[in-house]
Amino acid sequence: MAGLTEGETVLIHGGTSGIGTTAIQLAKAFGAEVFTTAGSDEKCRACTDLGAKRAINYRTEDFVDVIKAETAKRGVDTVLDMIGAAYFQKNLSCLAKDGCLSIIAFLGGAVADKVDLSPIMVKRLTVTGSTMRPRTADEKRGIRDELVAEVWPLLEAGTVAPVIHTVLPFDDVVEAHRLMESSRHIGKIVLKLG
Repeated sequence: MAGLTEGETVLIHGGTSGIGTTAIQLAKAFGAEVFTTAGSDEKCRACTDLGAKRAINYRTEDFVDVIKAETAKRGVDTVLDMIGAAYFQKNLSCLAKDGCLSIIAFLGGAVADKVDLSPIMVKRLTVTGSTMRPRTADEKRGIRDELVAEVWPLLEAGTVAPVIHTVLPFDDVVEAHRLMESSRHIGKIVLKLG
């Protein structure tokens, strides 16, 4: 939906989440230059190992300043955001002219107060959101078909691979939730049935 294409730039928030690790690899495989945010130097190294040009430790750096410096003040073409309200204004600041902010979650809240919307008009930005649940069965089939055509070959070739932090037995579901809430993991936490 964001229309990211080869040769463009993208900022992916939550680079060491399950979605983030996959998005970094896919964007890189499709020829984009990738920037990402993560919450520690260790996590930033994991992001660059996955293909990010620059990983920004959001606890010690301002990602807006880094993006402006890295892109000679141009900004990025796309921001993939799972934070929401807490990053909304900063995301608009990071975007280049004709850029797209794609919101896929609201970990930092769904309601933004006192937002300056003028960058949307001045830079001709697009703000979009996406989630799977409300989509029709036909829409979901279309997404599946695109994944089979465009992404599965990358998985089969080993160009893109899921990052699995740990596999736990289903009986350890409480521990899995504790690990996820601690944010110490990189990639997916998998529960195994049986």
